[in-house]
Amino acid sequence: MSYESIQFELKQGIARIVLNRPDKLNSFTASMHGELADALDKVEAEGARVLVLTGNGRGFCAGQDLSEREMGTGGGSVDLGETIQKYYAPLVRRLRALPLPVVVGVNGVAAGAGANLALAGDIVIAKESASFIQPFCRLGLLPDTGGTYVLPRLVGQARAMGLSLLGDKLTAQKAEQWGLIWECVADDAFESRLDELAGHFASAPTKGLAYTKRALNQSLSNSLDDQLDLERDLMRELGASHDYAEGVSAFLGKRQAVFKGK
Repeated sequence: MSYESIQFELKQGIARIVLNRPDKLNSFTASMHGELADALDKVEAEGARVLVLTGNGRGFCAGQDLSEREMGTGGGSVDLGETIQKYYAPLVRRLRALPLPVVVGVNGVAAGAGANLALAGDIVIAKESASFIQPFCRLGLLPDTGGTYVLPRLVGQARAMGLSLLGDKLTAQKAEQWGLIWECVADDAFESRLDELAGHFASAPTKGLAYTKRALNQSLSNSLDDQLDLERDLMRELGASHDYAEGVSAFLGKRQAVFKGK
């Protein structure tokens, strides 16, 4: 597939997807969803060890391109549930389930589905000039793309309610203070920090990180007993992995470990 709405490359274990509709603040279309799905197929099939997701231009993503999803003539309606089921829910599920770290670089405004797409990442950094907005309340809608799930878990019920019911802009600095994102980065250091994180994860023990991600995600719904059992089962598998043996050998030999991600 040739891409028009995104840019994609995979080099030395680092997959990079750049949302590429800068004139529309990288807002979603059906075509963009199709290209993202195809790129994620390649991420999984071609041995990537980290995925970096960011945007081109002055915005990360402004959510759905409403001009593509206009109300029907004569007061007709559009089935938003179908859109969620077909595009947004599978995208969030897939990012959460990818067996590798997903690093999201929020380079500008992240609004609506775009904000919640960013929050589906594992490590989220943002430029100081970036912001997060949940504008659904202005359209008579609710925060989709996992927004109603992640917001209260990341920032608590009161702040999640305020963000969702008021639709106010949240600066990147405050997003970091509230625990919504991992790190707010000076604009001129943003690209180098994104590259630094990508390089770190490209040489890390990928299988262990994937299992860590899986366990933390499942902990949100598991009981303590279920989580202890899951930790046991995953640690049993990881104890038989190449990277665990390599990590122990490197530690005892006082040398730098060379992980293969297996």
